[in-house]
Amino acid sequence: MPMLDVYVPQGALPPEAEAALVDRLTAILIRHEGFDPDDPVTRSVSWAFVHRPVAVHVGGSPADAPRYRVVPSVPEGQLDAAARAAVVAEVTEAVLDAEDGAWPRDPGRVWVFPTEIPEGHWGGRGRITPLATILARLTGDDPERARALAAARIDASRAARGRQGTADPRREGTGRPAGG
Repeated sequence: MPMLDVYVPQGALPPEAEAALVDRLTAILIRHEGFDPDDPVTRSVSWAFVHRPVAVHVGGSPADAPRYRVVPSVPEGQLDAAARAAVVAEVTEAVLDAEDGAWPRDPGRVWVFPTEIPEGHWGGRGRITPLATILARLTGDDPERARALAAARIDASRAARGRQGTADPRREGTGRPAGG
């Protein structure tokens, strides 16, 4: 259930190309989270916010060609290092493809910042949704398997960033070990 903030300079893409780009970016993120990009339920909770800056400056001067910024946000544990790298590469290619040759094909004009929202901070519909709840669909709605999968993904994500501890929801947000 990704959330996307897509910054497309005003007038950089025709409306049809922009719509196709947002659809492609959504599919990329859904796939890398481990879900089916064609599933209507998954798509219904995958939102994209398109921002159209009037001007983009590079080094304090107006840019000589469009510059794009894409910020995909996912719950902590959804993207490991390989998935993050793949997202950056695929999103960059999707943006450049959307230009359809209108500008020189330069990946340096596309910046992608995959962002993990810490466990216990993914909120919507008036409540916090833990990763285990999101992953329940991947486990056939088996809550124990979903909790184990979520804990493993979160632990791996934190280990990759050098954080200590386990993904114990009893300590989330306290800064203390479980039971402490």
